[in-house]
Amino acid sequence: MTELHHPGIDPVLARRNKRVAMAGLFVAAGMVGLAYASVPLYQLFCQITGFGGTTQIAGDAPKGFIARQMTVRFDSNVAHDLAWTVTPAAHITDNIGKVDTVNFVATNNSDQPITGMAVFNVSPEKAGVYFNKIECFCFTEQTLQPGQTVDMPIVFFVDPELDDNQELDTIKEITLSYTFYASDNEGS
Repeated sequence: MTELHHPGIDPVLARRNKRVAMAGLFVAAGMVGLAYASVPLYQLFCQITGFGGTTQIAGDAPKGFIARQMTVRFDSNVAHDLAWTVTPAAHITDNIGKVDTVNFVATNNSDQPITGMAVFNVSPEKAGVYFNKIECFCFTEQTLQPGQTVDMPIVFFVDPELDDNQELDTIKEITLSYTFYASDNEGS
């Protein structure tokens, strides 16, 4: 490709300006790409580190439990646009590492099918990385028929490695909180 030479324009300066413009375009494109990738990258970061009370997903139970006990409390909140009543599970106290199953109870108070979903967090936040769910209603959307009441199970354990973290020596209870929202999918 031949470059056009205009009188009064220095060809060296023109090449530098072109390089600066290309670098600016690459930086702008990179920033747009990072903006789109920020949500999944943040989710991945939270899942790996437990940041913000994000729990872990476990494929199976731990290899055993320890004598230290932990109380797990459950909480539920329902968005105003979701016509459900959700009753959280009763608190449970058990040995760390022991697998437990609890049920939330949800009722559709409307006269039409409604699909909802739940988001969750754990407090104290530092305990999130040690809270493992094997099965949870929060992994998928839930559709309740008019007037239907369902049990929504959670199978979980608190990882015995929590006992190795000296910052958590004084923690005697963990709260798992769910907020339920209407889904935009069919049925809601």
